[in-house]
Amino acid sequence: MMTSPVLTIDFFHDAVCGWCFVMSPKLRKLAAEFPIRIRHRSFVLQDSPAKLAAAFGSAEKAKSAILGHWERCAEHDEGGRINVEGMRRQHFPYPSGLLSAKACKAAELQAGDAGHWDYFDAVQAAHLTDNRNIADERVLLDVALACALDSNRLRKDMHSPEVAQLVSQDRQLASSWWVSAVPTLVVDGGQSQLRHGSLKQMRAELALLLADRVARVPAGNRQQ
Repeated sequence: MMTSPVLTIDFFHDAVCGWCFVMSPKLRKLAAEFPIRIRHRSFVLQDSPAKLAAAFGSAEKAKSAILGHWERCAEHDEGGRINVEGMRRQHFPYPSGLLSAKACKAAELQAGDAGHWDYFDAVQAAHLTDNRNIADERVLLDVALACALDSNRLRKDMHSPEVAQLVSQDRQLASSWWVSAVPTLVVDGGQSQLRHGSLKQMRAELALLLADRVARVPAGNRQQ
């Protein structure tokens, strides 16, 4: 007998993205309520300090503009987790997300999608709440220890050709599905996207997607 239909949602994210920080707890709540599988995909917006500076005109302008985005994210975040002024006081340039993306993929090699998710959330908290520099390998290894990961293995894996290839593959997949921003939630291999919104709005849309999936399953194969 076939089990209940399950939707796969590919969550494209960047650890430096405030909107991804807002989205992740919503997805956790939805995953606890609905038969969905979340797969984690890295999508780094600017993969070097030079590209980050070029995108905004300078490193200083990049930090100022992005913290403006943080202020809007904070208006939609539950729990007041986003510390805008704390990051404004930090003297390091706003970090690019490539090293953290590689660290998240290294965490996935150790602990699967669930481990990737836990580690990604912890890295985001280090960035947006604790205002640490997640472009610094030492910070990423500290977070790994806090997540009960093998930090020595994570250090080795995050610099490996295998992890570089995994990050590249996610980028290629994003391109094939016309993903150009984060967070993006791709449903069932590019068939549709789950739109951003309040938890209530996302819950309603997900219920419709699942109902459509049930309707397309032959009656004899549905779980009783």
